[in-house]
Amino acid sequence: MNILIVTGLSGAGKSGTLRVLEDFGYICVDNLPAGLMGSFLELCRTTEPPIERVALVIDSRASVFRFSAERMFQTLEMLNDPYEVLFLDCSNEVLQRRYNETRRRHPMHDDASAGILIERELLAPLKERADYIIDTTDMHPRELQRKIESLIGTNTENAFRLVITSFGYKRGIPLNADIIMDMRCTANPFYEESLRALSGRDKPVRDYVMSDSVVTAQLDRITQMLNDLIPAYRREGKHRLMISFGCTGGRHRSVAMAEALYERMKDKYNTTIEHRDLLIEAESISERFKG
Repeated sequence: MNILIVTGLSGAGKSGTLRVLEDFGYICVDNLPAGLMGSFLELCRTTEPPIERVALVIDSRASVFRFSAERMFQTLEMLNDPYEVLFLDCSNEVLQRRYNETRRRHPMHDDASAGILIERELLAPLKERADYIIDTTDMHPRELQRKIESLIGTNTENAFRLVITSFGYKRGIPLNADIIMDMRCTANPFYEESLRALSGRDKPVRDYVMSDSVVTAQLDRITQMLNDLIPAYRREGKHRLMISFGCTGGRHRSVAMAEALYERMKDKYNTTIEHRDLLIEAESISERFKG
């Protein structure tokens, strides 16, 4: 398990950093009391499958729990897992301006300027032990993202995640989809008695759907579209793209098409597949049996 301790001054960009790390598959926990760190990391290690990458924000807010940097590092050393410390710094003037603009209270003091000085002194031991120090004084969010990517040494090609899903229009479209493709333009296996009880995961249904030249041509065009779009998404700092296929019930045509696209893309990108309405049906059947 790789452990990244994210720390630094309030207002220097820790929240934005966590969002970037989450996109790269880190399990992120903000404001974890240092005294609970050992128990939490042990839980991550014993989870099945084990969690491989963890990012923990430990900063001045931990002072209410009598924070000790030395005890924190002792805990990390005892775990025998590799860890690194990322410290986010920023000039006092810019931090003061950020607090004035947001009108938020500094966690260390009602007066932001005093809080910044107190926090610097409290976090000095962490800065001294930091593996990476990023000064965000003149950074835009996109620059911070690129800097983090370069420091953590993540393969951005593998970090991009393509999510392929299927759904049925009768239950509504998935609100988190980036691209929606309608499969109701092709013959419905539901009306074939031998196929009705099957799903798009089953070969007879897939063969039936893919026997339509319109569908295979559509699959080719979608594949080419994604090959063109994904590099553009990545250049804009996007790490996730969700394409959803819909049909009437979300059981046959949409599932078959999602499976076909998954087979084409799984070796090129970090690709996952989910069939929303098949999952809903399975949960519904399970509930009926429980009743």
